[in-house]
Amino acid sequence: MIGIIGAMHIEIEKIKALMENKTIETVSGVEYVRGTLYGREIIAAACGIGKVAAAMCAQTMILKYSPECIINTGVGGSLSTKLSIGDIAVAESLVQHDMDTSPLGDPVGFISGINVINMPCDKRIVETLEKGVSSLGSVKSVRGVIASGDQFIASAEKKNFITENFNAIVCEMEGASIAQVCFTNGVPFGVVRAVSDCADGSSHMDYAEFLPLAAANAASLIEYFVKHK
Repeated sequence: MIGIIGAMHIEIEKIKALMENKTIETVSGVEYVRGTLYGREIIAAACGIGKVAAAMCAQTMILKYSPECIINTGVGGSLSTKLSIGDIAVAESLVQHDMDTSPLGDPVGFISGINVINMPCDKRIVETLEKGVSSLGSVKSVRGVIASGDQFIASAEKKNFITENFNAIVCEMEGASIAQVCFTNGVPFGVVRAVSDCADGSSHMDYAEFLPLAAANAASLIEYFVKHK
């Protein structure tokens, strides 16, 4: 079984529409849609926005459905000049840019308990996702660090903070918490983000205009992954 998590319904609605033999179960307010896609068993959910909602969804999915892997799909803000609206970031690792116990002597982003900053994605998942971008036509991809935090990034100051401390290529609000849950549970995971904005002063305008395009590109990539996993 492949687990698929998006923050918003628009990020997984294409996958849900393609699924067959669907059943729906609601747990703690989140709908888990189970079915088949290209002969593979799928469990998909829209977790809600933010790290807590994402972590709750991922932990529930692991405990209740035991997926062999989890893919987090969605949109994010570009931190790299190599990524334009609609392009795809494939995570090699995830960081939490708003995790900060540096006054205690830890490096910024250090996650106590698992004692890491960067949580690595499964290499085979990363390679399959990257190959899938070629199926999207003119869309290009970049591999690198994706940074998560409970903030919509829309200023040069915050954008610079994230790039300088983590060398991240995209920022968003869920991936690293899903990564932490998967990392802790020993479940292979991958994270993809289609660029919906440039994480600067125009982000709120870009996001509204380009969200449907970015979400569709990310969903198409997940469709490829299911076919070729």
